[in-house]
This record gives sequence, structure tokens and C-alpha cells, in this order.
Amino acid sequence: MSLRILLMRFGIAAAGGALVALAATTPAAAGDERGLAGPPKKTVKGQVTARSGLILRSAPNRGGAVIRVAPYGEIVNIFCRTTGQRVDGNRYWYLLTDGTWAWGSARYINTWKTPRWC
Repeated sequence: MSLRILLMRFGIAAAGGALVALAATTPAAAGDERGLAGPPKKTVKGQVTARSGLILRSAPNRGGAVIRVAPYGEIVNIFCRTTGQRVDGNRYWYLLTDGTWAWGSARYINTWKTPRWC
């Protein structure tokens, strides 16, 4: 077998491998849990209990940038939970999927089910 054929086969194999790797790491547009086509399928509903509204942040702590304020009584979609800075003794934060991805303190969100871990 000539060197030219060997190099051509190697190039085809490398290109195929790169395409497989790209396909495996690129999220699908509509079917992905974090896709842009509406809220993810595996969310838990919650209701905001903060009377003056709940500040939603870019990180699970009070130092995260303010994304928006969820008004009292709003029903929110919770993607997952994690631990973060304590708020009135509660160290859990929920990642909400309503329009933007933002963190809200679990201290001020009542849930019907316990969200999964992030």
C-alpha cells in the first residue's frame, strides 16, 4: 500500500472522529434539556413566597449579579438545586428556567416536589 493511500485513509478516519466528537458534545436545538425551545422537560414547579419579590441572581449567592425580580406568588420552573450562601439559615438555591437561567434562594420558593441536584 502506498504512502499516499495510507495518509488519505488516516485523514478520512481523523475527520470522521472529529465529526463524531462534535456531534456528541453539541446540544440539540429543541430536544436538549437546556435548549431554547421552552422550559426543560424535567423541571419542578415552585411558588415565590417573598412578599417584596425574590431577587434572582447569576450565581447561588447574594453577590451574584441581579438577573430579575420574581414577584410574590409567581409560579416558577426549577431545573435543579445546589448549595450556596445561606439565606435565613437555608443554604439551598434553585436554578430557574423562566426566560433566563437564574438562581433563587430556596428559602423563598415553595415546591411541590424536591428538585434534583445540579
